[in-house]
Amino acid sequence: MTAIIQTFLLLLAVLVAVAVLARRLNVAPSIILVIAGVALAFVPGLPAIELAPEFVLLVVLPPLIYLAGVAMSWREFRFNLRSISLLAFGCVVFTTIAVAAGAHYLIGLPWPVAFVLGAIVSPPDVVAPLAVARRLGLPRRVLVVLEGEGLANDATALILYRFAVAAVSTGVFSFPQAAGTFGAIVVGEVFWGIAVGWISLRLRHWARDPRVEITLSIMTPYLCYWVPEHLGGSGVLATVAAGLYVSWNGPLLISSATRLQGVFFWDLFVYLLEGFIFLITGMQARALIERIQSHSLSEIVAGILVTTAICIVARFVWVFPAVYLPRWLIPSLRARDPSPEWQRPFMIAFVGVRGVVSLAAALALPFALQSGAPFPYRDFIVVVTFGVIVITLVGQGLMMPLVMRWLGLAAVGTAEARVIREQELRARHSAAAAAHARLEAIAGRDGLTIDDDVSALLEARNDQRTRVVPRSLDDEDFATAKLGARLRLELIEAERVHLHKLEREGEITDESRRRIERELDLEEASIACKSEAYDPPL
Repeated sequence: MTAIIQTFLLLLAVLVAVAVLARRLNVAPSIILVIAGVALAFVPGLPAIELAPEFVLLVVLPPLIYLAGVAMSWREFRFNLRSISLLAFGCVVFTTIAVAAGAHYLIGLPWPVAFVLGAIVSPPDVVAPLAVARRLGLPRRVLVVLEGEGLANDATALILYRFAVAAVSTGVFSFPQAAGTFGAIVVGEVFWGIAVGWISLRLRHWARDPRVEITLSIMTPYLCYWVPEHLGGSGVLATVAAGLYVSWNGPLLISSATRLQGVFFWDLFVYLLEGFIFLITGMQARALIERIQSHSLSEIVAGILVTTAICIVARFVWVFPAVYLPRWLIPSLRARDPSPEWQRPFMIAFVGVRGVVSLAAALALPFALQSGAPFPYRDFIVVVTFGVIVITLVGQGLMMPLVMRWLGLAAVGTAEARVIREQELRARHSAAAAAHARLEAIAGRDGLTIDDDVSALLEARNDQRTRVVPRSLDDEDFATAKLGARLRLELIEAERVHLHKLEREGEITDESRRRIERELDLEEASIACKSEAYDPPL
């Protein structure tokens, strides 16, 4: 137990040191964490840490996917659904086939085993590249498409992976049956995820206790994921559907106190999960190298380079026709959504980093077939997958800033950010106007005569830290402060409802709504805190 605690503290210290170094170098922490993990793997005396695939797929993956769904704007996701689907489903299937063909003809793997490798390395992991892209100002729509792809591509890959492993284990594969099963999984998981999201939001709304609500939010992704996964699905689409449902319907059902505490909790939780996973991924290097016995170094290097090259090239081959061909063939689509400049699809194609889901899928391969024979090429597949992850994560991840500057997308992103800020400023003014209209309605509804003190409090809401506090605890001052606090809460609610309406109508982005909403939440929490001082002593 002492060794485990010491190892945990060491990894935590490395995680903190890498975060500081990454900020200094302006590099995604995940890239440096993998490099640091590889270095730690060969430190003498440090105990080997084995990455349990069940832990990654059943414990780590659900909350990461769920939070990504909650952070995604449903309006933007729906608008870009065609592009996202072509990547998350079409590109994953195409990459699987391309890698399988290359592995069969160039490396010499049997077809079923080649398809297993293709399914494992087909889904890109967007965590690391998007961390860089956001910091450098990638255009908003490119970010949305990449984020949306990252939500759903794991589902496609894991379903294909199950089919391929079953084909290797049993020697039987039926394409019509697999296609029907795939369709049933997609439809069933989406409905299940929406149902769980609906139930979760209602329970959280009824609870009105931040501790209970945050606990329910933790349970939601696991309930979404585990049930479909147990029934033979992937669980990913259900978790995505629940996250998107909560993102779209949660703002008016989740209390401000829960949001304030939940944002901090989830931010720290995901930070630690992602950090430890990337670090431990790199630390698998020694165990994987020691495991290879039946393959020479040249075979392994050739397998890694061939697979990596096919993954990169296949994505470029798929993305450009997927972006331009539908617009050339469908005039109405071209009129509604004109073709983008070539730089944007190029950037989407370039961001093809593989991540921990691929490694977990490789490690989850069975050791033996149903016949009792060893699973063919299992160790080879695991090592090749690890090599593809390291090369794409470190190589493409470090090249992203250079590619973005070469394409000129950083300037485009800066211009878009200015437009979004202007929209946000207009939203702030209109939300304040909505609160002022509510104030007038309150006065007319309740027949209130709002004295000069309360009027000053309500008209200068950004300068209330001292003036909302009663001057004394006598009845008159107490009543004035209580009235001001109650009316301010009503004004905050008016702004919150108005912002929600603007987001639904597409007047502001989801990100802008969250920033303003957080300010309102903080103001509401401040009022609640000060209200405790309004109660006179007994």
